[in-house]
Amino acid sequence: MQDQPSPPPSSLAGTARRVVAVTGAARGIGLAICREIVDDGQYVIAILRNSARVSEVQAVLGEHGRAVVCDVGSDRSVVELFANIRRQEGRLDVLINNAGIIEPIGRISETDAAQWATAIDVNLVGAYRCVRAALPLLLANPPDSDGQRGLIINLSSGAAHRPQEGWSAYCASKAGLAMLGRAIDLEYGSLGIAVTGFAPGVVDTGMQGQIRASGINPVSKLPRESLVQATGPARIVAALVRHCPVAYRGQEIDARDTAIAGLVRD
Repeated sequence: MQDQPSPPPSSLAGTARRVVAVTGAARGIGLAICREIVDDGQYVIAILRNSARVSEVQAVLGEHGRAVVCDVGSDRSVVELFANIRRQEGRLDVLINNAGIIEPIGRISETDAAQWATAIDVNLVGAYRCVRAALPLLLANPPDSDGQRGLIINLSSGAAHRPQEGWSAYCASKAGLAMLGRAIDLEYGSLGIAVTGFAPGVVDTGMQGQIRASGINPVSKLPRESLVQATGPARIVAALVRHCPVAYRGQEIDARDTAIAGLVRD
């Protein structure tokens, strides 16, 4: 794992800022989430796989966070990352599992088994690795007035509940992520760990470009102008970081729900 020079841990001492780790932070929804959370006054650990993007992401964070390189597909890389967070920041308040890939796109008989397994490893096992490594830090926090010690937000999808032609790996991984969230709630909810699955809707990202290029299902036919910009769901995630309502804990929620959109401050 590599990281950019960052403010010393003492810069967090005595402040009300929370430390928020965001995976898949190089671009798209992940980077938009980082920007919104920084603007909200929190401290962000932006986690990305591509070292070439570190300087650009760090420029977004400024003095309010640091960009680090970590492969969520590697046990060692993830363990080293959270050990580094313990050393540098001394704590962690929120983990946002956003890292994900859509490939392979194709009918099951047409897909490559190794590529299919990679999608499961990144989208599902990668989130598990991060949760497993983050839990000791989250559980070490004192409880707030609602008894919450830490928050985990898993970026979900309608694909977790409704299959789409050509997306067997993506749908299976997101369905597994939804069940992982329920397992976290069952095992750690009573200990103060809140977990929420958040589906951002159909967002104009690089992944959607891959989907449009495939032309394989109705989602690929959606005109680009109909897609949501990443700032919309990112603002909802930032609102959840500020305060995740008790009613949403252990649940899968959708950005298109008007009640959820109402979380965002003007």
